[in-house]
Amino acid sequence: MVKGRIRHMFAGGNTSQGFFSYFSNILKQDEALKIFLLKGGPGTGKSTFMKKIGNEMLDRGFDIEHMHCSSDPDSLDGIVIPAIKIALIDGTAPHVVDPKTPGAVDEIINLGEFWNDEGLRTNKDDIQKITGEISRNFARAYRYIKAAEQIYEDMAAIYGSAVDNAKINITAAEIINELFGDKPVSSVEGKQRHLFASAITPRGLKHFLPSLLTTKNIIVLTGSPGTGTDRLLEKVRSSAVDKGFYVESYYCALQPEKLEHLIIPEADVAFTTFNDYHNADIKYGRKIDFDEFLNKEAVKYYEDELKYDREEFDGLLDRAIKTISKSKALHDELETYYITNIDFEEVQRCFERTLGRILDYSRELD
Repeated sequence: MVKGRIRHMFAGGNTSQGFFSYFSNILKQDEALKIFLLKGGPGTGKSTFMKKIGNEMLDRGFDIEHMHCSSDPDSLDGIVIPAIKIALIDGTAPHVVDPKTPGAVDEIINLGEFWNDEGLRTNKDDIQKITGEISRNFARAYRYIKAAEQIYEDMAAIYGSAVDNAKINITAAEIINELFGDKPVSSVEGKQRHLFASAITPRGLKHFLPSLLTTKNIIVLTGSPGTGTDRLLEKVRSSAVDKGFYVESYYCALQPEKLEHLIIPEADVAFTTFNDYHNADIKYGRKIDFDEFLNKEAVKYYEDELKYDREEFDGLLDRAIKTISKSKALHDELETYYITNIDFEEVQRCFERTLGRILDYSRELD
């Protein structure tokens, strides 16, 4: 049997708006057969539980989607088995997820059932102290990220005032005509999915573009802040959805509502934005440099301001990453209290029961 493949992404991120969640897009309620919501504290084995389920299904030939944790990219916030429309999701803070269609779709798996309450109560003061410090660290990191975003917006305003918007519109129209020109508007809009390909993590800026950009046709967009890469993507997405295509949208780790990457599987095309903070060693068919749409003389006037902004932006982003890294170290410390107070044999039995049910669901669809 051919082993399945894994796509990697983030469902939430540490952004200028704080923790930003696209968790409702992991697997939508109207499309899901079953969504298992894992509850329990740090160190109770939620990520390992999901990884093991994923590996078992991979070995059986199923493709898997890994939803990585932006605060620890080695850890998982969820997995999806698309072929059988099943997901497992970490439903704990900061991305609390509760059942929307209890029983019929959603089901809670509470790993907290297997911990030793008495052992945890003994360490209550330490647990509360560390938890509070983690929260304060993240609040500080989000202030740094918000400040960095304000600097980014200053750069975007400078470049944006010097860009030729008509050229962006013409380029977008040409691409749309090339990709969808002979396809009529559909009577049913295409479905959409919204996630992150990258995140601001304790280990710096992390992306999973190589696992996502697998279409035959890949178009790379480059350009300075504010030059309109997101505007072109919005136009392409709108046209694709109008014509009935399923579209995956991936957003900026800094500005979580700014579009950075598009994948349109049925058209076998993907658009990706490359910049100083994320690019990938991939083969692509076309590259569009939005800096070519700039009035260079108008930009040159603000050369000193842009130099200052870049330095300040990088400094603030670096400080945010270091602060998130401190939270990660504290979280690791917090986990030790739970790891020593949970019955992992019971967790394993719960895993085996859950895997058995998922395999039963997969056989129903054969």
